[in-house]
Amino acid sequence: MIFTSFFKALAQMSDPRFRRVLLMGVGLTIALLVAATAGVLGLIGWLTGDTSTLPFIGEVTWVNDVLSWGGLALMLVLSVFLMVPVASAITSLFLEDVAQAVEDRHYPGLPTAPRVPLGDALRDTVGFLGILIGANIAALLLYVLLPFAAILIFWGLNGYLLGREYFQLAAMRRIGRANAKALAKRNRGKIWLAGVLMAMPLSIPLVNLVIPILGAATFTHLFHSAQTGRDQSVHKDQYRQG
Repeated sequence: MIFTSFFKALAQMSDPRFRRVLLMGVGLTIALLVAATAGVLGLIGWLTGDTSTLPFIGEVTWVNDVLSWGGLALMLVLSVFLMVPVASAITSLFLEDVAQAVEDRHYPGLPTAPRVPLGDALRDTVGFLGILIGANIAALLLYVLLPFAAILIFWGLNGYLLGREYFQLAAMRRIGRANAKALAKRNRGKIWLAGVLMAMPLSIPLVNLVIPILGAATFTHLFHSAQTGRDQSVHKDQYRQG
């Protein structure tokens, strides 16, 4: 089911709506990282001023430059780890467009899903972004303590978070938040595995830029498969009871 859903999503990558979400997601991600870097460098400059005073040496002017370049280097390193959660979270803001494109092609008999209000979408995206960034920053300590297992930790952590969030976002469009969480709980093993398979290529530069789009489309297919399986199970239970 997972690979079938993935190849269906891959076959639709030429869809103009997929490309539109990709360009918006990448553009907003780069803008956010540039703004964060500028903010860190500005804060360093404000805290240190133009000069610093060192014991027995007096005023020096190069400390601010060292801290600024060090801050820039730190942000470049962090961006390698944060690019994934930031891009994924921002893309989730536009997941509805990807899901609708998938349903238009593969599930044309469905009624039009009501669009999620912009305020709710922004709230969910900010919350998801905070969880992803917080979890990945916390995981940096594990990467240092367990460098031999760093990539496995990265895949497992982000696979769990991405799988759960993307599945629930795809499901909420059709069955609401509470039912989406219940359906995700019943399929959590499959969702985690699909999330890990999504997280693995996220560690490959450039390739990771298109993965959130593929993930959104794949989890839309997975939701419909899980929903169909649930409906069939409920129907069988009712038949037995009858």
